[in-house]
Amino acid sequence: MMTCKNCHTNLSPESEFCHRCGGKVIRNRLTIRHLFEHVSETFFNYDNKLLRTFIDLFKKPEAVIDGYVEGIRKRYVNPLSFFGLSLTLSGISIFIIKRYYMNALDFTKYFKGELFDNPVSQAALENSSNTSYEYGSLILSAMIPFMAIISVIVFFDKKYNLTEHVIVYLYSMSALTILSVIIGQIVLLFIPNSYLIFALLLYLTMFVYHCYAFKRIFKMGIGDLILRIFLFFIVFIAFYIIFGIIVAIFMFFNGDFQQIIEAQKAAQGA
Repeated sequence: MMTCKNCHTNLSPESEFCHRCGGKVIRNRLTIRHLFEHVSETFFNYDNKLLRTFIDLFKKPEAVIDGYVEGIRKRYVNPLSFFGLSLTLSGISIFIIKRYYMNALDFTKYFKGELFDNPVSQAALENSSNTSYEYGSLILSAMIPFMAIISVIVFFDKKYNLTEHVIVYLYSMSALTILSVIIGQIVLLFIPNSYLIFALLLYLTMFVYHCYAFKRIFKMGIGDLILRIFLFFIVFIAFYIIFGIIVAIFMFFNGDFQQIIEAQKAAQGA
């Protein structure tokens, strides 16, 4: 008689999985080959949860999101784990960008004219770009409850509560983040000067994807969807102003505004 190493339940000698916790029975010592097989099974097997979750979030998002809300918890990766993975990949991507591509991603050269051709405006643009990279994970995390609150207002007559709307964005933003990391690194590798275009297209993709996802989740018609989009923009603009004020306060206490003031003094002195 042997026992499960995870929950210590008694198992028969021929058992391959624990009947209590579902853990796989491991009989061999860990080797490089076994480790490689485990990684391959986890990340590259089509039938694994991770890849299935990622693909189905684009193919049939209602199956993943509404399924989780309705209690189907074993078929796909849970939203917090999926979000954690997206943050990890995003952090790696930001590290690579800051280490190798910051010169190529100097977006200040795209802003010309009387309004931007001064040290203060250039410093503000550069500081804003650096802040977006440095606090990318924090900004992404803050966006999820922010967007969930807007969704509760926009879809006020639907069945989802605030927590369930948070689940929607944990899944959707994670999938979009993972996709953007993969495509973004390819763009940086081959056509880094086109990364700004990619970043702008990403926002459009984010908007279109959420329209598509909510249409399928709530089974809406085109007319209803257009009405919700109109309401979304009204609510979003109001919330965006509030969010902008919060970010400005954060930048003030973080000392970012001090750098802009110093740049302004230097410009006046010159």
